[in-house]
Amino acid sequence: MAKTILFQHNTLASLMAGIYEGTMSVEELLKHGNFGVGTVDSVDGELIVLDGKVYQATGTNDEFKVKEVPSHVLVPYAAVVHHTTTKSWKEDNPIDSENLKKTIEEKLDSHNLFYSVKIKGTFSKMHVRMIPKSKTGERFAEVAKNQPEFTQENISGTLIGIWTPELFHGVSVAGFHLHFLADDLHFGGHVMDFVMQDGNIEIGRIDQLEQNFPVDNKTFLEKSFDVLALRSDIEASE
Repeated sequence: MAKTILFQHNTLASLMAGIYEGTMSVEELLKHGNFGVGTVDSVDGELIVLDGKVYQATGTNDEFKVKEVPSHVLVPYAAVVHHTTTKSWKEDNPIDSENLKKTIEEKLDSHNLFYSVKIKGTFSKMHVRMIPKSKTGERFAEVAKNQPEFTQENISGTLIGIWTPELFHGVSVAGFHLHFLADDLHFGGHVMDFVMQDGNIEIGRIDQLEQNFPVDNKTFLEKSFDVLALRSDIEASE
């Protein structure tokens, strides 16, 4: 039976440390998965990978937009997988994000494995943010203090995410990393919180992690990382 492999280019900790230079093309990224999350060169918004297509959600203080990303665009960080459902169910009653997360975690086979999480539903509230475009060097936690946030009501769409075990916090963010994309492709971003009216939940157990590094990027190779500070930044920003 084929193994389900989570492919991750660079680490979330590198992003938190301010390494924003794109180092892998979207074209290359899609060779490794059709479902996932990340960001683009200069952390210009949120990267959303769904059904083999790549979208970028950006926002200013008063406007948001979603566009499809050309294959030549570079990403500094992304995690993708060929999502395969190993467990699924339907939620028919309204549920908020924290309680839905608890429900999902109770159904995981183990808390020491990675999972892909796909939720297609209708939402009475969807609250997202889009990280603003920034130059390499500024800590992500500082950039995030000025991130635009938006809320939409009565919207249908898909939550795209990866669940990471505590053991790998820093490689990614422990727990849920969720992005949202509306069915009509007009709205999306990094999920802050939501209320789902009803939806279909799919969990995909991941067998293997392939960690890819930007081995030709001088900034990454020469960077000195403060691991304790980065853990704190991840928890504050994600």
